[in-house]
Amino acid sequence: MPTISQRGQIMPASPIRKLVPLAREAEQRGVKVIRLNIGQPDLPTPEEGLEALKHIDRKVLEYSPSEGLRSLREKLADYYHRFHIDVTADDIIVTTGGSEAVLFAFMACLDPGDEIIVPEPAYANYMAFAISAGAKIVTVPSSIEEGFALPPVADFEKLITPRTKGILICNPNNPTGYLYTQKEMNQIRDIVKKYDLFLFSDEVYREFTYTGAPYISAFHLPGIEDQVVLIDSVSKRYSECGIRIGALITKNAELKKNVMKFCQARLSPPLLGQIVAEASIDASTDYMLMTYNEYVERRKFLIDGLNRIPGCYSPIPMGAFYTVVSLPVDDSDRFCEWCLKEFQYEGATVFMAPASGFYTTPGMGRNEVRMAYVLNKEDLARALKVLAEALKAYPGRTLK
Repeated sequence: MPTISQRGQIMPASPIRKLVPLAREAEQRGVKVIRLNIGQPDLPTPEEGLEALKHIDRKVLEYSPSEGLRSLREKLADYYHRFHIDVTADDIIVTTGGSEAVLFAFMACLDPGDEIIVPEPAYANYMAFAISAGAKIVTVPSSIEEGFALPPVADFEKLITPRTKGILICNPNNPTGYLYTQKEMNQIRDIVKKYDLFLFSDEVYREFTYTGAPYISAFHLPGIEDQVVLIDSVSKRYSECGIRIGALITKNAELKKNVMKFCQARLSPPLLGQIVAEASIDASTDYMLMTYNEYVERRKFLIDGLNRIPGCYSPIPMGAFYTVVSLPVDDSDRFCEWCLKEFQYEGATVFMAPASGFYTTPGMGRNEVRMAYVLNKEDLARALKVLAEALKAYPGRTLK
């Protein structure tokens, strides 16, 4: 029997999706599964995108250019200008979701054995993309007690070696909902400039910021323009996860030339997805305000409810639509599995993502879960009640 690759063996299972089989089994038993595990919005896709899909008038569904349709890239450039991000269509490469943008950025920038520093907890698939590129994620821990604020600069500098090639941030952050301040972004810029690193900046949640302070893009930081690789996606802002359209944006001509080689090897991003995404950029201000206001209300409702449950604590997330919550349990992996396999309350259970999968430091996140407030308040209210009852019944409860 031939052996599986070492890369395949060390590739981590997704903390977001690994419990899906247990959720399906629970549903087959007739249990209502309230899904807080994944950032799949329940809000409608813009009518502009749906109408474009319904009225595609083409005789052939052909390959698009490997870098994406010119018309979409021009429209994206106009969209970024709304956020004072000074880019042109030629700086933008359309990708198959934000995930491919991260993967191609890593493949083009990193050699096997190179290292990227990432504040943790972090989006779990970053680790998978780094493994695919033969690179290594080196994490600098943030803490729930500090609201997941950026760790001190000294903690970053202690990790820099001759193999360090970049820093990766997600702003606003998945999984914590943290929004980096101007001071923190300036500190990141200074490290990137001092050590001549790439700054990979995942900014797919820029629409969803809930503080009076401005959203700071990596492209707002002077002096490192050629070192920034911005990652984007239409999935969350337009509730279009399934069309798989993202973008990689860079002003570095050499980097773009190398990314294009990977784009050409995969031929082209999805044609139908690009048509829908291009139309969706014309979504009305009413649509964008509706989605924003809905997440503001859901955030307050969920965080207030969580912090009223004995032994639970969630900082107030300032962006995206996630929060990391500490629970009075011995092991959140075991607890989340137990909820799906053995527990129900009034015919329902709750599906959460164990936070240990968003850390690489052993032992961290063992009593934490990530929740996505992508459901309506009625479902969130039921989830809070089910969670409170589950914590009372769980055999590994730590709160006496």
